[in-house]
Amino acid sequence: MGFKYRSYLMAVTLLSTGLLFSTDYLIASTPAQAQSRLETLINRLRKKDPEAGIAKSNGRIEAQQIDVSAKYAGKLLSVDIEEGDTVEAGQVIARLDDTEYVAQLRGAEAKVQQAKASKAQAEATIAQRESDQSFAKAELDRGEELYKNGHFTGQQLDLRRNNMKVATAALEAAQASQRQAISAIIAAEADVARLKAVVNDMVLVAPRHGRIQYKLARTGEVIGAGQRVATLLDLTDVYLTIFLPAKDAGRLAIGQEARIILDPAPEYVIPAKVSFVAADAQFTPKSVETQEEREKLMFRVKIQIDSGLLKEYEKYVKTGVRGLGYVMVERNADWPTDLAIKLPK
Repeated sequence: MGFKYRSYLMAVTLLSTGLLFSTDYLIASTPAQAQSRLETLINRLRKKDPEAGIAKSNGRIEAQQIDVSAKYAGKLLSVDIEEGDTVEAGQVIARLDDTEYVAQLRGAEAKVQQAKASKAQAEATIAQRESDQSFAKAELDRGEELYKNGHFTGQQLDLRRNNMKVATAALEAAQASQRQAISAIIAAEADVARLKAVVNDMVLVAPRHGRIQYKLARTGEVIGAGQRVATLLDLTDVYLTIFLPAKDAGRLAIGQEARIILDPAPEYVIPAKVSFVAADAQFTPKSVETQEEREKLMFRVKIQIDSGLLKEYEKYVKTGVRGLGYVMVERNADWPTDLAIKLPK
């Protein structure tokens, strides 16, 4: 049996067991490259358990997904992205019709101006009422002095006292009008701030740098509040999810060194670190094979790829790609030669 036929059978076997991500791994290469990659993968699968102090498990590449959703209902005027686009934080993704809210905003701004005018009028009235009160107080003081000296009647004194009370009441009324105008200004300005926020929210922007995974709405559609318009992959938060038995997961430390080898490119070894170990055990997922099939409960582990490395190889980052994750469960363990870091140039 020739190597090509045996390679074909091996490839079919690997594909049937889910160990290869796609047929592009073998087909989209020259015969020499396909043969070399297949031999690398076969040797890796035939290899015995890794060195002592190192655990391995199959997994797949995942990235943090962020849904970009509409906060308010409305008609989409434009959707400015396509699936696969790379966007920067703050970049416009879609715009909703904000005509109604802009009109409400203008009305609220007019109420602010009206309330400010009422406040100015109340302040002018206060100034006048303070002047009237000062005059009434001076008249009352003179009347009391004249009354003591017998040059003023009790009736005349009572009249001036009454004038003082009227002036004080008028001043208090003007001050109340001022407070009411200030409250109206605060309420109107709060309404303006709310409507400005609504208008701003009618423009949907990318919350961070990433790649558009799904475009879920089209220009002209009427969408509801909370409806998703696009799903963004955070290219700074990419990791391999694996499952390890308790004997290995229990010895892991956050930040422990790890390695990733992807099935489509087994010639490369990607450095990573353990970023998460599940607190609760779970049943072995059907989609993930483990070294010990008899293990019924496994712990989910995330192997995080450094954000700087991701930025350098950003165009190659894809989710769903399967591969092997290696973690160092003993601090004094050494990485074997075949797990030395090797990256594309």
